[in-house]
Amino acid sequence: MILIAISWIYILFTTINLGTGFDKIMGLKNNNFVITSILGLFSVTILASTWAIFGRINIEFHSFLLLLNIILLLRFRKPIFEIYQSFILELKQLQKTLKIVLILIPLLIVAQCASIPFVIDNESYYIQTIKWLNEYGFVKGLVNLHLFYGQMSGWHIAQSAFNFSFLYKNFNDLSGFCLLLGNIFSIQKLNEYYKNNNKIYLIVGLLPLFNIFFFQFISAPSPDIPVYIFSFIFFFYFLENFKKVTIESFNLMLVLILFLLYIKNTTLTFALFPIILLLLNFKLIAPKLLKPVLLSLLMLLLFIIKNMIVCGSPIFPSKIVNSLATTYSIPDVIQNFYYDQIKFYGFFVNRRQYDAMSFSQLFIQWISLPKLNGLFNKIGVLLILVTPFFIYKFQNKKALWALYFIMVLQLLLLFLTSPQYRFFINFILFFSLFCLTSIVSNKKIIQPLVVLSLIPTIIVLFLPIDLNRFSNHKFMMDISNFKTENIVFPFKNTKSNTAFETHQLGNLKYYSPVKNDFFWANGDGDLPCVEKQQLDYFEKYFRIIPQMRTNDLKDGFYAKKLPENE
Repeated sequence: MILIAISWIYILFTTINLGTGFDKIMGLKNNNFVITSILGLFSVTILASTWAIFGRINIEFHSFLLLLNIILLLRFRKPIFEIYQSFILELKQLQKTLKIVLILIPLLIVAQCASIPFVIDNESYYIQTIKWLNEYGFVKGLVNLHLFYGQMSGWHIAQSAFNFSFLYKNFNDLSGFCLLLGNIFSIQKLNEYYKNNNKIYLIVGLLPLFNIFFFQFISAPSPDIPVYIFSFIFFFYFLENFKKVTIESFNLMLVLILFLLYIKNTTLTFALFPIILLLLNFKLIAPKLLKPVLLSLLMLLLFIIKNMIVCGSPIFPSKIVNSLATTYSIPDVIQNFYYDQIKFYGFFVNRRQYDAMSFSQLFIQWISLPKLNGLFNKIGVLLILVTPFFIYKFQNKKALWALYFIMVLQLLLLFLTSPQYRFFINFILFFSLFCLTSIVSNKKIIQPLVVLSLIPTIIVLFLPIDLNRFSNHKFMMDISNFKTENIVFPFKNTKSNTAFETHQLGNLKYYSPVKNDFFWANGDGDLPCVEKQQLDYFEKYFRIIPQMRTNDLKDGFYAKKLPENE
């Protein structure tokens, strides 16, 4: 706990400095402490992504970052200090109950981060992706070693910049830092709601009610957490500024959207928001589009370069623009296999079942799934049905209708690709709170509700819970609880205790876990690390194996097609 807290102090210091510098470049005129830190995270992600094109994100990058910190602190000393002073003043003005909540939540978050990592994707590709970034930066054809490396998120690039691997190997908690920022922002808005009675502030202010859900993602660098948090913050600014958009608010919302898109491509529908705002405010925004357009082009360029290096194509997984594919691109047959797997996974069916089912049968299968999957699927459909009534009855605003229709579009697109509830739950959570606050807005009810929401979070954090009643995945049964031995030193980055053995496949020498929980898992083995049964599977069914492009790992991998008789 203590080591994580110390690392977060440095991260906060860095992001406030860089966020202030970014604000001055873009002319955002922001004075919110949390937003400044998010702008700093965005800036670090851009810098780290650029750095990774040429080399590893390691001590060299941190030396550069430290120098940049000093320069920015000297250059913008006054506005940086004003940000801190303004934040401290806001904390002092919080109601007493909210102050207590804001003391308890950070302690609970850092305790959860110090516990055993719970997110299953941490074992399949989070750890290894970040390790590759720390040791080599972007590696050509890395996707050929493990399919999931093609999903390399901007959040993992940010985490690779803040896990300080050259100092300590167990920092892996940027999602917890992000959740802390989200809770601070929400409590600030809840405190303001007590003064202005604006329902938008109340909706965002109740975000901490979902901490019990968020906590299961923060002991690993899950991209889902920043998607949920940044979505809520974006929704707030979109609703707050819809009728009176300024170029500053437009640019801030654009930054949040670009960050979301770079973190996770399942947020693609968010790209519609700046288009809507631009069309509605064309005369105001159009003459001042140079900076937002340049920033958007920069993020698009970084996204394409990252994918061209790691995957050998501009988009993964996609057959679009195949003409740009490289010699180390993932073979189409493997890419099709991957795409089918994520599509079938959302329905919990195999290919034969999927092909035999009609659209209506797939929908029934999807909404009838047991446990958490089926629950959130049902809630999503229910919200689509009832939200129009609540909007019309209580807050008949164009901005809310825009959010609603994009939620519907998001669910439709996911239904055609991979309808996993975690890919649209940001809308579920927001509109659940919208419906709740349409009925319940009394301050005497709201405040105890926020306080009581801490109880189940504390129970789950400190007491063992059998998730077999809620989860469909047997390898997610053991929820992570805080233990006293992690008060100073956090638990290691993996929940696995397996050893690793070396194998040789052509010119590739790799490490494979001796014991594994599932097909895609790698754990925290030395580079290159991949589960042997994966490589055996692709060799057996597709006659394809990964091979090193040269004798040096930094030069990457390509997919070698084996002759049928080999």
